[in-house]
Amino acid sequence: MLKIFRYRSIYLITAILTGILLGNSSLTASASSDAELRLETHRAMDIQSNEIQNWPTGPVVGAESAILMEAETGTILYSKNIHQQQYPASTTKILTALIASERCGMDEIVTFSNDAVFDTPRDSSHIAMNPGEELTMEQSLNAILIRSANEVCYAVAEHITGTTDWQVFSDIMNERASELGCLNSHFVNPNGLPDENHYTTAYDLAMIGRVFFANEMLCKITLSKRIDFPVTEKLPKGKLENNIMKIIPGGEYAYEYLVGCKTGYTDIARSCLVSCAEKEGMKLICVVMHDESPYQYQDTIALFDYGFSNFEKINVSKTETKYNIDNTGLFYSGNDLFGSSQPFLSLNQDDFIIMPRTASFDDAKSSISYDTGNENQAAIISYTYHDIPVGSVRVNFSVNREENSLFDIQPDGEVLPQESDQPVIFVNVALILIGLGVLVGIVLVWLLIRSILKNYSFGGRSNRRKRKNRRKQRSAGGYRDIDF
Repeated sequence: MLKIFRYRSIYLITAILTGILLGNSSLTASASSDAELRLETHRAMDIQSNEIQNWPTGPVVGAESAILMEAETGTILYSKNIHQQQYPASTTKILTALIASERCGMDEIVTFSNDAVFDTPRDSSHIAMNPGEELTMEQSLNAILIRSANEVCYAVAEHITGTTDWQVFSDIMNERASELGCLNSHFVNPNGLPDENHYTTAYDLAMIGRVFFANEMLCKITLSKRIDFPVTEKLPKGKLENNIMKIIPGGEYAYEYLVGCKTGYTDIARSCLVSCAEKEGMKLICVVMHDESPYQYQDTIALFDYGFSNFEKINVSKTETKYNIDNTGLFYSGNDLFGSSQPFLSLNQDDFIIMPRTASFDDAKSSISYDTGNENQAAIISYTYHDIPVGSVRVNFSVNREENSLFDIQPDGEVLPQESDQPVIFVNVALILIGLGVLVGIVLVWLLIRSILKNYSFGGRSNRRKRKNRRKQRSAGGYRDIDF
């Protein structure tokens, strides 16, 4: 946890000194100065992605940690302290909501326990639920994602674990986070209320976001302007609450390409924002952590604009030529060894890589892995640009003539030559030798059988002919004996 406090100590010392010098009456005014100092410190920090050769220069942001990731490939377009542990505040709730959507039906009833209600600080985000009141799971997710209701998070956690102890839910959170590819996270509660053992990173939140923002229902909820729960016997006053996130449609910082979002704030975590936007088929996830309001919105928009302006998707099957054998004509029609006019290996038509607009597809280097874990895939071709992973393409067993096809691929994961513009066919020598060995064996067995049959057939006829001739000779010799 020392990483989290590395810069915070500077802020704390500054605040104390300012309070001593200016007096307690000036502490409120110094809060603004504190925020400015944090922003200045954060903006002076290195942006790791700007150090990549020929990589588009990213914007300076006030967040201590920030990441911009392409959602499908996981390509990191912008990175600033992305693995530094931070307090996530209410951005934690995207993991809670995701788990709930995966494990529960939307019509399930969530009952509020005494602990769920009274473990929630009154000065934190809530919708004033009382013990014994009920919401459906769908209403609960709306309360969590739209109004960041902390007591609803506790109640949902208890509902999922089947206990009245919401703390048990943290084990489920940590297990799911690991499955989603999180590397440096540890969760101890479902809502992100302050705890020194509750932390994550910008990278880890982006990895959670890849699955969260693939859920259309969850995304739609985050963009809703309000919750409006009708009066029921178990909810006698109903609920009407507005969405106060300023980046959603109609907000002060509304972003037209926004897919979904979740904000977070505590005094120690400062302002955080996890969001997703899509433009012209490219879907980006942005995370800013330990920022200052309203810069969490401005920084996010600057990062989205940077991503959409400087990067593009390139469909591999329509661009790759090093593996393409469509122009050779060797494995179609009468030349097909298997009696079919269709290829048996193909590049997946939906796979793409992300490249800077200033670069070309040929600038990416490729390597092959045969460890696919999928019986329908022969291999995976991965691409990098200046050692940065930018995506991959699956090599599928296929009978679709319209797909770009392969005969075989370079073994041992070697990087393919980049200098040739002509289609190259890589033949797996080991498989060819095995095939030739089998063919030679069949030929030898056939020759041996043929030799045996030949010797048996002609040998038998010769012996019968010799015996017949000897009988004739003995008969002739007998008459001569009598004559003498």
